[in-house]
Amino acid sequence: MVSSAPLEAAYAVGMPDPVERPSERIRVPAPLLGRRIATGRGATEQPNAGGDGEAALTPRFWAAVLLTGVVAGLFGAAMMALLTTVEHIGFGYDSGSFQSGVEQASGVRRAVALLVAGVIGGVGWYLLRRFTKGQRAEADEAAWSGAALSWPRSLGTSVLSEIVIGLGASLGREAAPKLMGAVSGSLLARWTGLDAGQRRLLVACGAGAGLAAVYDVPLAGALFTAEILVGVITLPVALPALVCSGVATVTAWVYLPAQATYLGVPDYPLTPSALVWAVLAGPVIGLVAVAFIRLVAFVSHHRASGRPVLVAPLVAFGVLAGIGQVYPQLFGNGKGIVLDAFLGQGSLLLLLVLFVLKPLVTVLCLGSGATGGLLTPTLSTGAALGGFLGLAWSLLWPGTPVGVYALIGAAAMLGAGMQAPLTALVLVLELTDTGFALMVPLVIATALATVVARRVDGYSIYSGRLAALSR
Repeated sequence: MVSSAPLEAAYAVGMPDPVERPSERIRVPAPLLGRRIATGRGATEQPNAGGDGEAALTPRFWAAVLLTGVVAGLFGAAMMALLTTVEHIGFGYDSGSFQSGVEQASGVRRAVALLVAGVIGGVGWYLLRRFTKGQRAEADEAAWSGAALSWPRSLGTSVLSEIVIGLGASLGREAAPKLMGAVSGSLLARWTGLDAGQRRLLVACGAGAGLAAVYDVPLAGALFTAEILVGVITLPVALPALVCSGVATVTAWVYLPAQATYLGVPDYPLTPSALVWAVLAGPVIGLVAVAFIRLVAFVSHHRASGRPVLVAPLVAFGVLAGIGQVYPQLFGNGKGIVLDAFLGQGSLLLLLVLFVLKPLVTVLCLGSGATGGLLTPTLSTGAALGGFLGLAWSLLWPGTPVGVYALIGAAAMLGAGMQAPLTALVLVLELTDTGFALMVPLVIATALATVVARRVDGYSIYSGRLAALSR
């Protein structure tokens, strides 16, 4: 064996790095072509192209991935059908957006809808948690820890979540399909006899596929799986994640349209003002994300449980109903806030008010014991903040549409809030089917916001909601 001393001496005197030996890593499973190329270098020297790791990509696993994608897509369509039906019944409209339906409804109807949601949610969650005590229904924790998900509790949680959101609760609609995609993967892994590593990956793929299905974002769904739920973007993770999210998205087309969520957003041009603003606003948005995450963590830990959950949603939703008499945009997940901001609508004062109130009413709903997502509430907070800061910036440097700042702010807030900048950037692009001309300021602001949030704190809207460890 050759001594390494001369090599170490070469480093010490500043000589060029020596040529390392070809990789000796063995890929499992072995490729069909077992002979290396003429140089003798190994394919596994590319870091993301190694072996399967703890989750072997066997034919049985691939079959489970395909089935999980189909089931996640069907559940996604079913959850959105339930949500839409409840919205139309609750606010008495037949067509148009949810925000327009809320705005045309009378003040009494708005209040009654949320109060009914409080009663249904309070009684429903109390009974569900009482009769499924000890069972799990948290998709993120299941993907991270490998814990088994409860089918009855997951289904009950998802149905209640979509009902109260359809009646105006300020929570995200994606939590239910994400959870049902995850529990589908968990059950299929059990039925097909997959091992623990394969089960964790399949649960993560199912959760990302549920997200992809309801928003028509297959690439973002796959990145959500890899970047957030698994934590690495390697071929053995990316391939099943892409397949599962793609299959789920296509399957959901049986009910959901194959189009962007936010239609009509202009293809805004890049301006020097937007570039400079992105550098300045990114760190500010990162700090706002930290404050929001800490607030989410606080109310998640102290949320109502036991008998108080019977009345807490009624109280919280009643407060939201009162505020919503003046600001109906706060009803629901915040999609209307996002679209208006992306289109450059709203005054300086309105955007400021929505930026302050949307996260507050969202954590109010969470603290009452309600379950739901945080993706669109986070996105809407960032869009309103971006629009507000952009309008103020335009007083100093005019010429850039306000929608540009809203897009950048939304991506930055989402990236910092999820601690997943790649997923956030792709989400904004797929949700709007535009924004590619703004890629540089989008990347700058999102990276800076995420760096600041990571350095200051490091929690995300997902890790911040994890239940306390038992002692």
